[in-house]
Amino acid sequence: MLLVYVDQISERVQYTFDFVFKEREIAYLLTNDFVKFDQYKESKFNYSERFFEETVQIKPVSLLFDKTIENYGITKNLFHNEECLCFNQRVDPFASIFYILSRMEEYTTIKTDKFGRFEGKNSVLYRFAWNEKTVCDRWAIAIILFLISKGVIKESLKKPKFSILPTFDIDNAFAYKNKGIIRTAFATLKDILLGRSRRILERQRVQIGLMKDPYDTFDSIEKLNRELEIRVFWLLGEFSKFDRNISFRNSKQRKLIKKLSKELTIGIHPSFKSNGSDFHLFSEINRLEEIIDKRVFCSRQHFLFLKLPQTYQILIGQEISDDFTMGFADILGFRMGTARPTKWFDLSKNCITDLIIHPFAFMDGTLNEYLKLTPEEAKQKITELFSEVKNYGGEFSFIWHNETIGDYGIWKGWKSVFEWSISLN
Repeated sequence: MLLVYVDQISERVQYTFDFVFKEREIAYLLTNDFVKFDQYKESKFNYSERFFEETVQIKPVSLLFDKTIENYGITKNLFHNEECLCFNQRVDPFASIFYILSRMEEYTTIKTDKFGRFEGKNSVLYRFAWNEKTVCDRWAIAIILFLISKGVIKESLKKPKFSILPTFDIDNAFAYKNKGIIRTAFATLKDILLGRSRRILERQRVQIGLMKDPYDTFDSIEKLNRELEIRVFWLLGEFSKFDRNISFRNSKQRKLIKKLSKELTIGIHPSFKSNGSDFHLFSEINRLEEIIDKRVFCSRQHFLFLKLPQTYQILIGQEISDDFTMGFADILGFRMGTARPTKWFDLSKNCITDLIIHPFAFMDGTLNEYLKLTPEEAKQKITELFSEVKNYGGEFSFIWHNETIGDYGIWKGWKSVFEWSISLN
């Protein structure tokens, strides 16, 4: 048993040390009893300012012992050959892990995009070019290797657990079908005014059954689920500027959801309107549960609209146990510095919660619409992200949409990218 001395056993310390040691099956115990620690004859190290003779020490900054969110002067330096965060000129790999895992910088930022989202390009990860690295896992391994080099730990590093988890957001179930008379009439009029004759023809062909709706790729999604475990998140919010799926009352959509739910896990895709609203979120979860006749336990926010801590507190209040929103829209990589499913730490209450966060590595729209990559460039980026997760462990999770895997419109040629992302192993 590895014994670790700290001056104070806080929830922040427990959370961080569990991430470093417990998830890698290294048994450890925290103590603030300096006499017990001093007399302990087996493996131990000191994470405090207190001095113990002939004992390995990592000097901490105050972050894991603070009870509030403080401002720190953040730079970078090396810890055991790995680039790491410095807080007020001191390198602390444990504090670095907690700072990124807890998303501390998002609690204090005033910089947001036009939707009110924290942008990846404003993150410390992007600032130091770490966003495409699972830095928290790299720091955890650096800590363990440091302790091995000092003779504190004799265990070799275990091979990390790895899995692939494709996910889909259903923002618009269909391009042309089941829109209703009024929406179809307005859409047709708009196409006429903009001279979009191709869309007018396609709409007509879909409506009379001569062409499959280009967003109807659900057979492919259902088939994929027989090969890999997947998650699907369905938008059932009221129609609004940013929530544009067909009505949750539509019988064809309800039938489709019910059919798919027999084969795969469907979670809620909380509408843009519901973010910050218990009432709207409850209504949308209730709609999905009524359709599939199952309890809904997982979610991903529409537009990846995540506001901390409010969004996650509301999800917990609605008994959501797993969330898949943790990633950036504007850049690739690992918003939490890991690909491992990890409990959310609520900094506003300074406590560990039971909500499991499932980070994702990339979104289709980030590759095509934000970064303007070609399909071949996208495949290269996906391969690099895959290798990072394979090497350091976790779920290689990513987001596609039903409309983006159909080789239609601006997504022409991107089906091969999707097929590439699920073929890696």
